[in-house]
Amino acid sequence: MSILDWLVLGFTLTSIIVYGLYKSRTSKDMEGYFLSNRSMPWGLVLLSIMGTQASAITFLSAPGQAFTDGMRFVQYYFGLPLAMIVISIAFVPIFSRLQVYTAYEYLEQRFDQRTRLFTSALFLLSRGITTGISIYAPSLVLSSLLGWNIYLTNVITGGLLIIYTVSGGARAVAYTQQLQLLIIFGALFLVAYFLVDSLPAGIGFSEALRVSAAAGKMNIITTGISEAGFDWKDKYNLFSGLIGGFFLALSYFGTDQSQVGRYLTAKNLRESRLGLLMNGVVKIPMQFFILLLGVLLFAHYQFNPGPIFFNKAVPQSVYQSPQGDSLKQLEKNFSILSTRQGQLSQSYIQAWKQGTQDIAVLRASLALNNSQLNTKRQDYKTLLKKADSTLDTNDTNYIFLRYVMDHLPHGLVGLLIAIIILAAWGSIAAALNSLSACVMADFYPLFRQNKHESEQQDKQAMYNISKYVTLGWGVFSVIIAQFTGEMGSLIELVNVLGSVFYGVILGIFLVAFFSKFIQAQAIFLAAVVVQIGIVALYVLSMKGLIDLAFLWLNVIGALGVWGLSALVQVATKKGPN
Repeated sequence: MSILDWLVLGFTLTSIIVYGLYKSRTSKDMEGYFLSNRSMPWGLVLLSIMGTQASAITFLSAPGQAFTDGMRFVQYYFGLPLAMIVISIAFVPIFSRLQVYTAYEYLEQRFDQRTRLFTSALFLLSRGITTGISIYAPSLVLSSLLGWNIYLTNVITGGLLIIYTVSGGARAVAYTQQLQLLIIFGALFLVAYFLVDSLPAGIGFSEALRVSAAAGKMNIITTGISEAGFDWKDKYNLFSGLIGGFFLALSYFGTDQSQVGRYLTAKNLRESRLGLLMNGVVKIPMQFFILLLGVLLFAHYQFNPGPIFFNKAVPQSVYQSPQGDSLKQLEKNFSILSTRQGQLSQSYIQAWKQGTQDIAVLRASLALNNSQLNTKRQDYKTLLKKADSTLDTNDTNYIFLRYVMDHLPHGLVGLLIAIIILAAWGSIAAALNSLSACVMADFYPLFRQNKHESEQQDKQAMYNISKYVTLGWGVFSVIIAQFTGEMGSLIELVNVLGSVFYGVILGIFLVAFFSKFIQAQAIFLAAVVVQIGIVALYVLSMKGLIDLAFLWLNVIGALGVWGLSALVQVATKKGPN
């Protein structure tokens, strides 16, 4: 990066930290630290919800996801608006009336302490792991830029984040997310402009989409249905998005403390509901736009030569290995195919504009050449792995970053790097805040000492301990980040891991809200059994022994807990509480 980029990067990050600390003034107790004294308007609640969900993974990995797999990932969010309505009607009023710190406090009142602790523990496990993955995302950026060791970078980026989060609490998280999102989307619109501007003369936005569609990247709606029937292992289609996505969103926004904690900061029930409902309105267009950047990026490399491998941090030693000559030859062959792709793309657009009859032939040629390019990329990765078995050859997460570094003007590069780090800070800070809140509200009372302190002493002690617990979760997340490499698309990985736990957590809450005859013993037994079953299904699907896309785990988990707990309750012949 240039000196201007470093200045922009440093100024942006410093400004956010100072602004967050300035806005973090609240009462020094758990109410202030975790819930900002329940004083936030709906606009800040909305931005905090969006900022928590839209992590660095979203902006770093989603364009790469669209580049490789097209727009169909947007269907993953189709069930979200309906989930926001259900949560606003059924979940939020209960949490608001009870004035809880965490969503899981309600479960002790409805069932027993055991169910509360089990559900909270599932959240802590899933959110703790995914927070570590979120730390890995900005580390990936810095290590690629500076050539730093990824493990050292995890410690540095995680350490800065921990200081910022421990110091500020929920109020700092909310106010900095507001400023972060404004910077982030301003910068992304600039990227979209430069992507279109980089296309050859006479080629604009519509032509870019036309070429991308010819390669199958505008696959916004897919059903997953073929002549062989419905494909249950198809991860993203209309049905998995509407049904599986609904259950996942219902669990994430309704029972995941990292999100529940955002709308618990609202000043009243109306503000909480408005923040959630507006999130349902804006989330799909927001994600559509981010994925569209990936499609425009694909179009850019249809007309301009692109790299065979997007991660620039490939050691020169691979070219001195026995595979070195083959790697160089693949690069030459790929360059020839890439140049041909540009010529075919130009011809295809010209034929489309003129309405000539050879458009179908050109479309087929484009598809064939794209297939050959993909084959060369895969062969290159295979050879890289042979040359150095320690290399991470999954470069999906580097696609957007590579374009930023290679093609954007000085100053904007620094700003784009800053927004990736800012997005990470926003989501991870909220996650660490929620993890600490769960420990303090759900588990700490079990081991609490000095219960006879004065109220003021007790508030101060809890406030101080909360900061140490936040620090502990930060360290845990950095440790998890050290094991995140070579796990594929980060945005997909986070959602897969969430789906393993979210269905069961949601099932427990659905029973609590809507099946009053089911008692504590039945729900606890059902939750434990179904969670073991979900983990088994996930392992079997990973090994290819069953065909099941991860979104369906949310449906199976939620309905499994609900159904099994009802059967157990009936079998034990116990009436309602």
